[in-house]
Amino acid sequence: MKVVTFGEIMLRLSPPSFKRISQTNSFELYYGGSEANVSVSLANYGLETIFVTKVPDNEIGKSAINKLNQYGVDTSHILKGGERLGTYYLEKGASQRPSKVIYDRKYSSISTALPDEFNWDEIFFDAEWYHVSGITPALSEETFDNTLKSVQKAKEKGLTVSCDLNYRAKLWTQESANTHMEQIMKYVDVLIANEEDIEKVFSIKADNTDVEKGELDYDSYQKVAREVLKKYDCKLVACTLRTSISASRNKWKSLIFDGQKVIQSREYDVTVIDRVGAGDSFSAGLIYGLLNDYSIKDTLEFATAASCLKHTIEGDFNMLSVEEVESLVNGNASGRVQR
Repeated sequence: MKVVTFGEIMLRLSPPSFKRISQTNSFELYYGGSEANVSVSLANYGLETIFVTKVPDNEIGKSAINKLNQYGVDTSHILKGGERLGTYYLEKGASQRPSKVIYDRKYSSISTALPDEFNWDEIFFDAEWYHVSGITPALSEETFDNTLKSVQKAKEKGLTVSCDLNYRAKLWTQESANTHMEQIMKYVDVLIANEEDIEKVFSIKADNTDVEKGELDYDSYQKVAREVLKKYDCKLVACTLRTSISASRNKWKSLIFDGQKVIQSREYDVTVIDRVGAGDSFSAGLIYGLLNDYSIKDTLEFATAASCLKHTIEGDFNMLSVEEVESLVNGNASGRVQR
C-alpha cells in the first residue's frame, strides 16, 4: 500500500523549557509540516509513503530530506531549487498562557514551485491514497494550482483523496479559503477537520458551541458532519474535537460520519507536552485504518488514540508504532513503566 502526500516541510525553532521567545538564548530545532507529519506517521506504521515538495538546494534542504529518510519516507520525488526553506517559531504555552506561532515562510521553495514542475503521472504510479491539507493551497496561487492539479490527477487515476482542512488565519482569509477550498473539495473522498475548520472555511457552524471558552456541543458537530457530507458529496467526514481546559490540559475525542451513521470515539483527558501535529497524527491513523480494512469504529478509535499520544511527544512527528497505539485503544492508559 502506497500513500502520497504533498506540502511544505518546514524548519521549526522552539525555545527550550517553555521559555518565551523574548527570553531565550537558544532554540530547539525540529522539522515538520502537516503532510510531512502524516507521511512520517504512516512510515512508522509500516506503509510505503511518498512525500512530495520542493526544498532549496543547500544544507538546510538536504537536512530536511535526511530527517524524512531517517523515518523511512520516500523522498525521491522532492525537487531541489528555489530560495529558502520555510521556517516557523513556536513558543509553547503552559497553563493559562497559550502557545504562539510566528511564520517566516514567504517565498519558500515550495510556494514558488510552478504547476508543471511535478510529474504527477509518475508520482502516483501504483499509489492507492493521496493526502493534502488546506495549508498548502494557502501559501500562494502557485501552490493552490499545484494542489488542484494534483487532486484532479489523483481522482483521474482512481486514488482515494483525503484532505485535512487545517485553516490558518495567518495565511489567508476565510473568504479566500472558501473560494479556493470549494474547488478542491470536488475531488475529496475523505474530509478531516477540527472543531473550528468547517465553520471558518465553509461557514457551517455547530450550535451551542464556543471554542474559545472550551464549550463544545458534540451533538451539534454530528449535524455539521452530515451537512458537509451532503453538500460536498464526499464519502467520509471526520472531526477532531478539542476541549481546551488550559494550554497544558485538553480533552480530546473525535467523530466520523459515513453517510449512514455518526460514530464518536472515547474521550481522552490529555496532559499536553507538544500539541503540534496532533491533527496530522489523527489523519495518518484514519488513513492507516481505512487502508487496512478496519471497521469505521476501529479506524476512528485508532486515529484518536494515535493523536492522543502525539500530545506527549516533542516535535511535529508522531513517532509511534502500531502496537503502541493499539495498546492505548485496548485500554492501557495508565502510563505505567514498561519493564
